[in-house]
Amino acid sequence: MRNRKLLIAVSNSVFPVILAFVLGGIIILMIGGNPIETYGILIKKSLFTARGFTNTLHYAGPLILTGLAIAVTFKAKVYNMGVEGQMLLGGFFAGIAGAYLPEMSPILHKTICFAVAIVCGMIFAMIPAILKVKCHVNEMVVTLMLNYAMIKTLEFLTTGVFRDRSAGYVATPTIKDGAMFQRFGSSRMTMFFIISLILLAVMYILMEKSKLGYEITAIGKNPEFAEATGMRMGRKIIIMMLISGALSGIAGAGWMMSDQFKYTLSFSANPGLGWEGMLIALLGGHSPMGVFIASVFYAALKTGSDSINMYTSVPKEIVSIIQGLIILFLAVRFIKEHTQVFARTKKGEEA
Repeated sequence: MRNRKLLIAVSNSVFPVILAFVLGGIIILMIGGNPIETYGILIKKSLFTARGFTNTLHYAGPLILTGLAIAVTFKAKVYNMGVEGQMLLGGFFAGIAGAYLPEMSPILHKTICFAVAIVCGMIFAMIPAILKVKCHVNEMVVTLMLNYAMIKTLEFLTTGVFRDRSAGYVATPTIKDGAMFQRFGSSRMTMFFIISLILLAVMYILMEKSKLGYEITAIGKNPEFAEATGMRMGRKIIIMMLISGALSGIAGAGWMMSDQFKYTLSFSANPGLGWEGMLIALLGGHSPMGVFIASVFYAALKTGSDSINMYTSVPKEIVSIIQGLIILFLAVRFIKEHTQVFARTKKGEEA
């Protein structure tokens, strides 16, 4: 039974990807390109060259954390749509700590930056959590709206109080060397990716092997039954939101210290690391290992898109189209578990 559920979950994640690539191939043909050549370059340059693979892992680091931040709440059907805002807030104040604190031990400096980001992410996640538990306010609406409030607040702070006047564009001061993660060789990958893997292992144990993980699954499957068995739903929701906020803050801090080094108005790019984490969590079936695989896959698409633009006549925007198609098809449950159970029951009755 468990193997069947796993097969169904994997199928519902793989089919959308296959369909998206098939339709993407048709679009490539329509604009005069070669789908096989295009996809071959995409895969080869992002996964099968040393530089491309390490760059893919670099981009996968924050996506692993934002994917986990989404998964830990969505699995319990608590919809934290504020991961983007929590990630931006954590990254912003990690950058402020990295730029304004005096010179100190690099390990201590990085630790303080992460601590600041974690506190910021948790505080921002606590607001909708308390409103949901105490006032029964819909957390999806609150977290979604708070994202835009946070973006505008950070824009105000970046253009005013914390603006680097020496920069030729809107940005905060560059963080000090002690707060930066050094790259491995000529690649873009840093120690932050290793930290992401450690946190992935911790979340795997938490979600798959611990009592809290069991409770999260139980709440997602049947919240009424979970509450009837004595689970303190309000307390569990707050704990999940705090974990989600902490992971989001770490993602922002890591991205700041390993890639951006200053906060700009395009810090999270478009559509944003938090929103991409939502796609990754859905694609990974809200499981830690699924999130890891989906993160590497999604990062490979981002890394390979520039190679498509360079080595073929196909514009790199085809990758954005494929990503959009994946989101569209993820909304469809191609194989439903109850359909399988019904078919098996009916077959037994006929026998």
